[in-house]
Amino acid sequence: MSVLRIELRRSAAAGTALLASVVGVAALYIAPGRWSAGWMDLALSVKEYMILLWPIALAAGAWQGRREHRAKVGELFATTPRSRARRMLPVLVAMSASVGLAFLLVVGAGGMRIASTAAYFPPDVVAILLVGALSLIAAAWLGLGIGRLLPAPVTAPMLAVAGVLLVFFTAIMRPDWMGAILSPAYGSSPFYPFQTIDPRVTAVLAIFMGGLALTGVLLLVARGPRAFAAAALPVLLGLGAATAIVPRDEAALVAPVDPVARELVCTDDAPKVCVTRVNANVLDALTPLARQGLAVLAKMPDSPTQAHEDRRAYLVEDEPVRDADVVTIVVRIDDHGGLAHPDAVVPEMVFGLGAGYGDPECERDAAVERASAYHLLGREPVSDVGVIPGMIEEDPQLNAEAVTLWQGLQKLPAPEALSRVTAVRDAILTCQDTTGLLSR
Repeated sequence: MSVLRIELRRSAAAGTALLASVVGVAALYIAPGRWSAGWMDLALSVKEYMILLWPIALAAGAWQGRREHRAKVGELFATTPRSRARRMLPVLVAMSASVGLAFLLVVGAGGMRIASTAAYFPPDVVAILLVGALSLIAAAWLGLGIGRLLPAPVTAPMLAVAGVLLVFFTAIMRPDWMGAILSPAYGSSPFYPFQTIDPRVTAVLAIFMGGLALTGVLLLVARGPRAFAAAALPVLLGLGAATAIVPRDEAALVAPVDPVARELVCTDDAPKVCVTRVNANVLDALTPLARQGLAVLAKMPDSPTQAHEDRRAYLVEDEPVRDADVVTIVVRIDDHGGLAHPDAVVPEMVFGLGAGYGDPECERDAAVERASAYHLLGREPVSDVGVIPGMIEEDPQLNAEAVTLWQGLQKLPAPEALSRVTAVRDAILTCQDTTGLLSR
């Protein structure tokens, strides 16, 4: 233990922990909105930032691995009765402890922020984070081995650059299953709040990283050319085993869905408002807004009576079959885990006139639909820029045409105006052209 304490104090371990912690926490807090929705989003974000943490661990290991060469004591230590493996054990433990602690600090820094708002803790998060820690340990141990094998001053910085490129390009390589095996950042880009990582993908990464770690250890303790050559065996065996069991189906590889996170949590009273389990913490804030939107839509006959969060898995699922009794809502989470853009909830519900997504192949007139929606809202149409989150520009002519149509509706008797708006909604539902329905 005294030797280990010396290693922790005098080696690169402490500096590695500090650097990796600072970089990881800074990367998280540059964009807290990416992971404020819950634990899985946090796990995916930390996994994504492996593009920074993994090269740091790799380079730190390489810097530490050349210590004996730098101090010119290799031949001296070789004459001692202790085996090289025993002498290197404190180094391995110190480096793994440093990167493990850094990883824990990064996860903890994000976890403290969302602990009070995250409504759902997926069990897969634990496995994803444990394998993330294993990946950093593997990088540090591999770096130790390479640093001992190539003890040049440029080895560590070159490995840092190579590590960034390796993590990035293997994460996007094709076929997808190869990226799942090789990259500690694979599958980390979140596309919807109920996304997860398939347990089989997590398992194959653990197998490959375990083999990589053992190869690093063997490079660090090897004596002679044959031992150095044999060091490649663990990573090759790990790659072979991972290749044999990695899933090949797209549903497991490309943004898979956590069905429990996507389950609906609903209000007890009517009109019913439902959100996914992962966003259950915003149900109370969303309910009055959603009911206001339903009340606006209720001006038309046969309008929806329930509001549900949009649960589409954009990359792996087709558009769901429309439920005439349900209007969907896009739920957004702000940087603090609460409901983002509450002012957009009612307009977004009304803009579709309760008709759902509609068939993209159908002829639709955006100006007609905007004028109809704003007639129900009782105010003059305005540009979607500033109303719909993420909308940054649109053709000014579109809103000018919508205002003209809206003004025409205002001149009509209320029943006639509502009848025309309803006709627009019905045309959307039956895939008919909506052009001219407000001006006939």
